[in-house]
Amino acid sequence: MKLQRRQFLATLATAMATAASKLPANKNIRWALSANLWNRWPTGPFTDILDVMRDTGFIGVRMTQFPGILDKYKLTVAQLQSELSKRGLHVATISFNGQSQDPAQQKKVLADARQAIEFLKIFGADHLVVFPPSRTAAGANTEAGFKTMCETFNHIGELAGTFGFRAGLHNHLDQMVEKPEEVHRCLAMTDPKLFDFSPDTAHLHLGGSNVAEMFERYKNRITFMDYKDAKWTEPKDTSVKNAKFFASIYDLGDGEIDFPACHRILKSVNYKGWNCVDLDVARNGPLDSFQRCGRYIVEKLEPIYV
Repeated sequence: MKLQRRQFLATLATAMATAASKLPANKNIRWALSANLWNRWPTGPFTDILDVMRDTGFIGVRMTQFPGILDKYKLTVAQLQSELSKRGLHVATISFNGQSQDPAQQKKVLADARQAIEFLKIFGADHLVVFPPSRTAAGANTEAGFKTMCETFNHIGELAGTFGFRAGLHNHLDQMVEKPEEVHRCLAMTDPKLFDFSPDTAHLHLGGSNVAEMFERYKNRITFMDYKDAKWTEPKDTSVKNAKFFASIYDLGDGEIDFPACHRILKSVNYKGWNCVDLDVARNGPLDSFQRCGRYIVEKLEPIYV
């Protein structure tokens, strides 16, 4: 009986070790996920998100809709710190945006950026992901609006630097930096000493960019990124808002993006930092999707660069 028990425990330990070995290693590249996915699911406690992270090896979270996310989940900073600590997890960044194209809003945008950075600093983060304004924002479709946006991005970068942070552009569909020429233009009009590139692969691809070419061209400005797979897909239900976009987002490896090529580029510059798997859709639930993405990372990407 004792021998059987020892054999059982040994088998269990081996199984647990094998399972653990299949989680992302989080060495040079630390893997994060975005809380945004849970906006499409019934709201539960924030600990549900943290438990998925713990169980799938994604050790960082990008907080979305800050600071409202704290109210939504009825979280204090102290409570969030405690729950993260229990699971060995981190806040990687937040999704930051504002009316950066509007000169009259520049002071407010910088004040909001300061608030975001001060929040992130509590958790040991050091990067601010900066989204452009909507393409429908006042002044968005003008030369002056684009120029002001880039000037504001430089000011955000300056502010971030005073905290030991870096800030970077997060390209996005339906926003002022969507198409390849807009990515090039924005990065040409911002100071690389102040402002980096934090690309989203799905939004690059769906916006008409060659993702690997973008990574290669701006490899020395990449700090933080989203690995998100995509291929344009017609939705079954067109009544849902943004139905085609949501139908076009996939777990890693199920779309058209060449992540191994991107990963080789990260290796070439010895990238060390966060990589966020930001899913907008989880067809069989968050746990299943992040388990699948984790397996893809371990099997296809970590042999290239871990």
